[in-house]
Amino acid sequence: MANSHLIPTYKRQPVAFERGQGAWLFDGDGNRYLDALSGIAVSALGHSHPALVEAITDQASTLLHTSNLYEIGVQTRLADRLCELSGMDAVFFGNSGSEANEAAIKLARLHGHNRGIDMPVIVVMESAFHGRTLAALAATGNANAQKGFEPMPAGFVRVPYGDIDAIAALEDHNIVAVHVEPIQGEGGVRVPPADFLPALRRLCDKRDWLLMIDEVQTGVGRTGHWFAHQAAGITPDVMCLAKGLGGGVPIGAALVASAAGELFGPGSHGSTFGGNPLACRAALAVLDTIERDGLLAHAGAMGESIREQIEARVGELDHVVEIRGAGLMIGIELSEPCAELVDAAREQGILLNVTAGSVIRLLPPLIIGPAEVERLVDGVCHLIESMTTTQTMQAD
Repeated sequence: MANSHLIPTYKRQPVAFERGQGAWLFDGDGNRYLDALSGIAVSALGHSHPALVEAITDQASTLLHTSNLYEIGVQTRLADRLCELSGMDAVFFGNSGSEANEAAIKLARLHGHNRGIDMPVIVVMESAFHGRTLAALAATGNANAQKGFEPMPAGFVRVPYGDIDAIAALEDHNIVAVHVEPIQGEGGVRVPPADFLPALRRLCDKRDWLLMIDEVQTGVGRTGHWFAHQAAGITPDVMCLAKGLGGGVPIGAALVASAAGELFGPGSHGSTFGGNPLACRAALAVLDTIERDGLLAHAGAMGESIREQIEARVGELDHVVEIRGAGLMIGIELSEPCAELVDAAREQGILLNVTAGSVIRLLPPLIIGPAEVERLVDGVCHLIESMTTTQTMQAD
């Protein structure tokens, strides 16, 4: 990579993959790796899934792009399907999670201006992650990600994640919305108290705030539900999707319900590539496959199995703080930084990452099977156990 012309915005690992099959990736030397990251929650159906390959191939041979100046039939079908699954009313399509979150922020500001608020404020969470574009970055609770890009856009107030009392105590009359992840991914797979989202829904209704839920990482079956907030029995006013929706083809979506559905009109927002025929056809194939193959229940069962097996084997170790998550979104928090485990895991043929410094994050594809779960659990537990051995040797 020394002579690469790529801007070095990523610290890349020393491996390049040439093909994938199911839950596995293969490098140029034929070595195989269990993909427990899924392109960071993107490859929901794993790699080279026949239904997705067929849909993409057929669409590519038919029509790739026309622009949103014209009706796009497959886009309309995808919007209908997403609204059917979510209980939302309408959809705006973009290309990424950042774009979906930008659309949500613009909707919140329009909501405020329609209420006569000149300087709308959005409540966001500590340790949140909503994207790298400037407004999404300003909503993100990560000072390191923001460093060097100041000044951040104004209009955000930050509170501790999961603390409904802190939100209720806010007295700023310019507040127009709350923007929240149902489970924080980049923040360390942090799960809020069970009553947090229902209480937040009631508070937003009382104060005429939009409840905007970022399901970019948690959505499309990742947690064992179509959307993670459904486990709380609520419906948001705005929901952001991306990542797993296209199974590897870039697509983002901002879904709206209630009054939020009436905020955007012709000319108020747009996207050149958003909702193009290829991306929408891929997304429909992903949704059809998840439903046909029962992958919501499967993801829930496989995730529970992974968490229970890891808990049984290493849960009592002193440096294991907590094993948490939902479905196939799993975090193992350790008592010390553990970034070195990423390289160690790759050398064992497992792909994972570490987020928030000390949380092993597992995001395997929804199609992962029992044998692959066993391989993943054994490998991860071996890594965690090896830390105990290393610490003991250093102490001696």
